[in-house]
Amino acid sequence: MLFSPRRYRLAAALATVATLGACAQTTTAPEPSPPPPSAAAPVPAAAPAAVPTAATRTDTRGDAGKNKDTPEDDGPARPSAMTAQLFYEVLVGELNATGGDPGEGFEMLLDAARRTREPALFRRAAEVAVLARSPEAALTVARLWREALPDAREARRLELQVLIVLGRLAESEAPLRDELAATPVVEHPALMAMIVRHYSRAADKKLAASVIERALADDLRNPATAALAWTTVGRLRMVAGDAGGALDAARKGQAADPDADAPVGLALDLMETQPEAEAVVKRYLASPKALPEARIAYARALAVDRRYADASAELQALTQAKPELPEPWLLLGSLQAQARQDTQAEASAKRYLELATQQSDADDRRRGQTQAYILLAQLAERRKDYADAEQWLTRIEGGDQLPAARSQRALLLARQGKLAEARELIRGLPARNEAERRQKLLAEVQLLRDAKDYQSAYDMLARASTAAPEDGDLLYDQAMMAEKLNRLDDMERLLRRLIQLKPDNQNAYNALGYAWADRNMRLPEARELILKAVALAPDDPFIADSLGWVEYRLGNVAEARRILEAAYGKRPDPEIGAHLGEVLWASGQRDRAVKVWKEAVLADAENETLQETLKRLRVKL
Repeated sequence: MLFSPRRYRLAAALATVATLGACAQTTTAPEPSPPPPSAAAPVPAAAPAAVPTAATRTDTRGDAGKNKDTPEDDGPARPSAMTAQLFYEVLVGELNATGGDPGEGFEMLLDAARRTREPALFRRAAEVAVLARSPEAALTVARLWREALPDAREARRLELQVLIVLGRLAESEAPLRDELAATPVVEHPALMAMIVRHYSRAADKKLAASVIERALADDLRNPATAALAWTTVGRLRMVAGDAGGALDAARKGQAADPDADAPVGLALDLMETQPEAEAVVKRYLASPKALPEARIAYARALAVDRRYADASAELQALTQAKPELPEPWLLLGSLQAQARQDTQAEASAKRYLELATQQSDADDRRRGQTQAYILLAQLAERRKDYADAEQWLTRIEGGDQLPAARSQRALLLARQGKLAEARELIRGLPARNEAERRQKLLAEVQLLRDAKDYQSAYDMLARASTAAPEDGDLLYDQAMMAEKLNRLDDMERLLRRLIQLKPDNQNAYNALGYAWADRNMRLPEARELILKAVALAPDDPFIADSLGWVEYRLGNVAEARRILEAAYGKRPDPEIGAHLGEVLWASGQRDRAVKVWKEAVLADAENETLQETLKRLRVKL
């Protein structure tokens, strides 16, 4: 039989009172008090059977309001001040908090907490305040809790979090200092991570960084804690947009302890915007005490910066020094594959698979093995060994990468002329939500595009776009299929519709302008559209490529070469290389043009624009 709403609230209140282990046992003589109303009289009599004893209080209390960063022991079990009257007040407070009058319930619970000095009651009052979305009330609880129990770390951390939410950062400095002083040095890494996590959410991030620096003054002077403290200051400075100040903090942290890895982690995060941070990383890696994980992270950062040769050198050094580590082999294999060093890439990926069983984390091991299988499949596909490629892909068993693996298998089938079978494989993928249904659609469209069945791809996208007329991505993809079919009126109509829906969509302007420039038509209008795209995305090398190409079509060869050189330097993509090579060829720099085209062929020998350019100019590399 279902509880009535009132009976349900009563049951919930009893359950909460039962978990308030601090209120479990009366060991002092009850104060004289009037009996509760008769309607509630049976409750105190029935409750003791469900209430734990004081001796088991710390094991049975609820988790409500408990700080998750550091589990806290409230100390040894102690006699409770619970009386019949107090028990009744807590019960009524709970009933109000969960039902009729939350404000009154909160006041009753807080009053009971103050009188008993019981952490469980303070915790429950804090939970009620949080559920009521009242940070001021939560702050009141935290401060009364600290007043009653000055050493209660949970109360101090609650106060810190609430002060940050309220934006009262200056007031948080004193409790933060207290928390730092009360935390053993061995626990400082976890505490510093908590500080960064919480203060990064502050609205005034510059003030947060300065408050942290003042609160950490003692740690910054202590040789045992200075490296970690400076790293914490640096991370808050980075969040506040002060990259230079963050780099200065990383340097000071390393100066305090050259073997500490925390400043190196900060320097790695700064490398993209502060190239000087690399010196901090290199100094650390020169030490025999440097952790292999730091060198792996450095190699990743180099790869992100497209310094592939440098990244490979770091990984090769690590695989020689620590050949038993699995992860560097997989990363090295990926870079070797990108550099078209297929034999070495295959050997590295297989070496990773031999070592992967040593990885203790099952999820990391499964993800790594999946990446290795996909890499080996791609290498087999590159040498046209489709059977071997499929054999690697069939080893992938579930996980987030399974849809990607099946899509890869479908592409393999399509490239063997088995388009219908490939489409069935995609259609057999699970689609539990709209996002997964969309992925299936786009995967099938990609199959049709690769098979040059542009009409079927166009029809699929047209049907999807009719069902979702405001979906700009579908409109864009449909327009690209119209361009492939040379249905330029449809392409323009679709892209104009996209521009109307999303006036800041740089890809729509760029696609329309480039389509005209590539066909050497409506060039002034094409240039105007591409310039609009440049204004919206000035750092996009592909849009810069379009601008260089339209300048070339307009006869502005020197300007075209300047723009394309910069775009290719930023992103050495085969299509940009094809355009740059043609402009260099037209400028008489034929040796340089051939060099660029050879680089582009190494990156993607089957690129359509590259192949069309070489064929049209009758160039054999």
